[in-house]
Amino acid sequence: MNIPAKMRAAVLYDWNDFRLTEVDVPQPADSEVLIKVESCSICGGDVKIITRGMLHQPPMGEFIIGHEYAGIVVKLGPSVDEFELGDRVTVEVHKGCGRCKNCLDGKATACLNYGNVAKGHRANGFTTNGGFADYAVNHVTTVNKIPDNISFDEATIITTAGTSLFGIERAGGFVAGENIAILGPGSIGLMAVQCAKALGAANVMLTGTRDERLELGRSLGADNTINVKNEDPVKKIMALTGGDGADLVLVTSGSEAAFNQALKAVRKGGSITLLAHFDDPVTVDVGLAVQKMNNIYTIRGEGRQCTHRSLEMMAEGKIQAKPLLTHAFPLEELREGFDVFMERRDGAIKVVIHP
Repeated sequence: MNIPAKMRAAVLYDWNDFRLTEVDVPQPADSEVLIKVESCSICGGDVKIITRGMLHQPPMGEFIIGHEYAGIVVKLGPSVDEFELGDRVTVEVHKGCGRCKNCLDGKATACLNYGNVAKGHRANGFTTNGGFADYAVNHVTTVNKIPDNISFDEATIITTAGTSLFGIERAGGFVAGENIAILGPGSIGLMAVQCAKALGAANVMLTGTRDERLELGRSLGADNTINVKNEDPVKKIMALTGGDGADLVLVTSGSEAAFNQALKAVRKGGSITLLAHFDDPVTVDVGLAVQKMNNIYTIRGEGRQCTHRSLEMMAEGKIQAKPLLTHAFPLEELREGFDVFMERRDGAIKVVIHP
């Protein structure tokens, strides 16, 4: 395939200062592929990267942002036989080092060598260059072939779906017919609604502050929606579960209030998974969890091949991405795309960028 020497890329130069810059097209190493990016969506993690940063991100003036992307394989590393030129693929963020205890235990998103590129760790768009560009390089273990009935735009949400599914699996899943509460109707929460229903949840309860998000959640499978500005979510969840509480609570809102609501709304002996990133320290009543003998789990990202399973669920129509895709912009208008996303303008949920 005809691959140019140079490409356009959104490079972060300072906080809130990213610029479309001409850089060299990266070359795939032994077990990597070069992807021509067709779509890259904006995530809340991108906002943290450009506004305050995260650990181990590359230096300013060099770092290409973006981590939820899909495209076409255009070049193979020397040993790659898992993919062919022309394959339609989507990516997940984390490639663990493959040599630490956590990676060997299947916990690559908690790699003990996180950020150490020399030891093999990569988190594209976080600790290594990402996908708001014409081309990007990925290790084969972070690349998934896209089924024919899924578009590039839909495929950019597969990390989101994988995160939601991982949040359920991290708690050991649940028994079909149990009650699930999801606190926060962002993209992860809305995907969690769909995953929970696809896995057999009897009553999926979704809380939030925006009626339009809650209405979308209901259309995607939520049995009950609760606007926390209008009613007490804990009282409502307890009433909907006969006073027992939810068997599993997924916290997809990174707020202190949501965490405390989860502790009160989960049944005795039930489980809580924290899927959200908490920007600041929070104060919660952990003693309540002890009294009720609750399990509290956390996740980071899309672990244990949940992206692969999410792709299959999407291909089978069990979960949907299209309803979350609200806006699209060309790469030249990335700044506008971020503004729309950050301001939630016109009901923005997932904003897709097309190089």
